[in-house]
Amino acid sequence: YHRGTYTTQARNKRANRKAEFLLHDSEFISTYAFLLTNHQYPITKYCEAWQTICLNQFHDIIPGSSIGPVYKESQAQYAELTHNVTQLRDEALQTLASHLDADLLLVNPTSFTQPALVFIPSDSFQRFTLDGQPVTTQQTDSGCWLDAGEMQPYSVMALKTADDRPQTAESPSPFGRGGRGEGLPSAVSGHALENNFLRVELNNNGDITRIFDKTANREILPPNGIANQFQAFEDRPKSWDAWDVDIFYDDKLWLAEPAESIKFIEYGELRQTIEIKRKIQNSEFIQRISLSHNSSRLDFDTKINWQERHTLLKVAFPVDVLAPQATYEIQWGNVTRPTHRNTSWDWARFETCAQKWVDLSEGDYGVSLLNDCKYGHDIHDNVMRITLLRSPTMPDPMADFGEHEFKYSLYPHADAWNEETQREAYLLNDPIIVYQTKEERGKKPISSLQPFDAAQGKSLVSCSSANVIIETIKRAEDGDGIIVRLYESQRKRGQVRVTFRSELEAAWVTNLLEENESALSVDQASIILNLKPYQIMTLRIKEKK
Repeated sequence: YHRGTYTTQARNKRANRKAEFLLHDSEFISTYAFLLTNHQYPITKYCEAWQTICLNQFHDIIPGSSIGPVYKESQAQYAELTHNVTQLRDEALQTLASHLDADLLLVNPTSFTQPALVFIPSDSFQRFTLDGQPVTTQQTDSGCWLDAGEMQPYSVMALKTADDRPQTAESPSPFGRGGRGEGLPSAVSGHALENNFLRVELNNNGDITRIFDKTANREILPPNGIANQFQAFEDRPKSWDAWDVDIFYDDKLWLAEPAESIKFIEYGELRQTIEIKRKIQNSEFIQRISLSHNSSRLDFDTKINWQERHTLLKVAFPVDVLAPQATYEIQWGNVTRPTHRNTSWDWARFETCAQKWVDLSEGDYGVSLLNDCKYGHDIHDNVMRITLLRSPTMPDPMADFGEHEFKYSLYPHADAWNEETQREAYLLNDPIIVYQTKEERGKKPISSLQPFDAAQGKSLVSCSSANVIIETIKRAEDGDGIIVRLYESQRKRGQVRVTFRSELEAAWVTNLLEENESALSVDQASIILNLKPYQIMTLRIKEKK
């Protein structure tokens, strides 16, 4: 009924998503540092931070249906939380960096093997080495992209600054050449992004007119389809302004104006990015559309100055996929919903909620639409849309007025959705963490580095089955062992092996209050679990000392 609550007060919803992942990452990093260095785990401060998040998830705060002063207070609380938890995270990272003798740490805080393609902001040229070998970099005007290969789940990678100076020549690449703003293609030569997976073409208005999947030899858009189309609608519900979106909202539609400018800002071995400046109604926005060399995920990084009232903004992707149902991620699971409106209860679901991704797949092909802070979606027939912003005036007359930032991605894939969609959604929301050490290297004696060298790049925890996601790693609330929470994500039943970095002393299944319920058999560094579809399981783990 209250479909508008998926979208209203977008800054608050974004702060919630970012705070959730920040705490998730910080708990893991502090746990890792505790296990390897006896770094003090700040459990009381983490409890306080989670209490702040839970408070701000209360009705009516996170639905966006509170008065204006609530959101001033809420944003201040999120800002304080972000500062405090980032400090806790960085203290743990510095402990790891000091003992690993690293100039740069990369952390994969997810359950998936992830590509370590990261951006390092800097105003000077930098090169790095991994295990003595140079790491591929791409310079930009504001820093450099660095490709350190792949990172294992829940792992840490240590890099050092290279002593040699950069060479002037660049190696051939699937993206051609490009440096610090040099060699960028001219706007008059056409607007296209291309790697080994996709070719993306734009017209002079800034609209995407073609997305070709080179691997599948398939057009993703239907004939004459326009992708990434901003659509503004008159949004005047009969009642409950901040709460509701009514079925007739799409009676009036406005599209974005032609682009004011289109230009490449990155064009190199690792990444291409086109920047587009446009306007819709009274609101100006800048989008950076990016394609990395190692992925078929197309990213849209957006900043908009929202100046509307009683207007709803969506972004639309028509895709050449025929499916009567679409899949929507919910917290630690997913549900399917119809793409048609044949019945009254189907018709009522014209706006539905999802977490990090939605997907539309036919028998052997599909397209996922990912986001980093949005919750309102609709998929009707073959058109996938994310609801980006609203502008109700009651109870907060200034709701969502002003600057916003968000990112979403299109991810085409073979077959139906699977762990690849989930992996890309986690990488968008919880990317590889980059930390540059604040101390000089070489302060620790070599003898103290040996146990850490053995752990370089190794997963703290991993699972044998791709359908099982390890969602949380933290210290137990009572300080006795490590808590690992995981869930089955693809409605599959079966036996899985969970493996840890070192030999275990004991393991238990617990409830959500971390009370031990049943002991598990331990096979050196692993345990065997039998999971049911969508089952959530919490484990207490104790390593051998």
